[in-house]
Amino acid sequence: MTGENEQCRQAQGCTITSKKDTKQTMKAVAWYGNKDIRMIDHPRPLVTDPHDVILKVTSTAICGSDLHIYLGCVPGMEKGDILGHEFMGIVEDMGSEVKHLKKGDRVVTAFDIGCHKCDFCTGKQKLYSSCDNTNDSKQQEQLYGHRTAGMFGYSHVTGGWDGGQAQYVRVPFADTNTLKVPAGLSDEKALFLSDILPTGWHATELGEVEAGQTVAIWGCGPVGMLAALSAQYKKASRVILIDNVQYRLDYAKKHLPGVETINFSTRSTLEQLKELLPNGPDVGIEAVGCHYAKSTSHKTQMLIGLETDPSDILNEMIMAVRKGGMISVIGIYVGTTNGFNIGAFMEKGMRMAAGQTPCQRYWPTLLPLIEKGELDPSFVITHTVPLDKAPDMYKMFNDKMDNCVKVVLKP
Repeated sequence: MTGENEQCRQAQGCTITSKKDTKQTMKAVAWYGNKDIRMIDHPRPLVTDPHDVILKVTSTAICGSDLHIYLGCVPGMEKGDILGHEFMGIVEDMGSEVKHLKKGDRVVTAFDIGCHKCDFCTGKQKLYSSCDNTNDSKQQEQLYGHRTAGMFGYSHVTGGWDGGQAQYVRVPFADTNTLKVPAGLSDEKALFLSDILPTGWHATELGEVEAGQTVAIWGCGPVGMLAALSAQYKKASRVILIDNVQYRLDYAKKHLPGVETINFSTRSTLEQLKELLPNGPDVGIEAVGCHYAKSTSHKTQMLIGLETDPSDILNEMIMAVRKGGMISVIGIYVGTTNGFNIGAFMEKGMRMAAGQTPCQRYWPTLLPLIEKGELDPSFVITHTVPLDKAPDMYKMFNDKMDNCVKVVLKP
């Protein structure tokens, strides 16, 4: 990612720092500090490795996880870093080793950068988001013991790759990390194959959601809504969305007939959930993430550096989900937490699964469902604006103004 102190950086399998066209610039959305998002002029990227493509971006979006960056919760950010990991566009240029694309192809890109060479990308589970070859971060290795895949526009802890909230973006290992979009499919229906639709689906895969089960989802943002959509598609008997923002709960009920909601600003989640499901839901899905501490204790501990992440939501889920139940975590967490109720988790015989989504793994399932009209993720879009409005839209999205659910930016 090209912060103000750019150096040429390489991961094991590719070059992270793009070559630049110093004669041609583009508009891009860049991070300069907490709540400081700016539009900048930036040199256009060029093909750097033979497996690259350059996309002319046609649509890009602000993700809920981008708000973690906006609020300063994600380590490894540098001034001038280009943001954005949900994007699609037209192939403008390509390297000599790209086999399955041609100039002019319309594609959507996965937020996670796989190489399709390492054991994680090629193994049975197709864990592209755990790729061994696209992230050089020593900081992440110290934090987690290993490195995840590189990820577009999401800090130097995930590789420092330039993001796609820009007019142009370079995509490495393009045959693996892009998906051709059928001519009849609008950007609005295809764009979220970049992240939030596979992530919502991934939540139900991690949670092993089956027909007839009850599912409670903490967080009624776009990912929570698409997790609900996925659970309904898998014929969950009841799907309950939990939040404290009433307009989002109302929006979900309008667009997802049959979904139930809980607003914890009126009464506690545990109290309301017990009335709906006395034994607790079979599956709990965490679609909230690290910067939403509920208790004063965790807000204070995060403020003074005793922890980076709160355990409020996870503890509530442990208390709520039935004995022997499953917890799926797809909200972003970045470091350590205190007060985790491991005793209740163990004694109730629960299981938990978590992780960044390997988008590419789900494309063969999800694209046909969109084409057939069986899944339509575009219902989450409430605002479509020009790219240069991005700084204002970050604030609107974060502050939950104008009934904002999802913002799409048009370069």
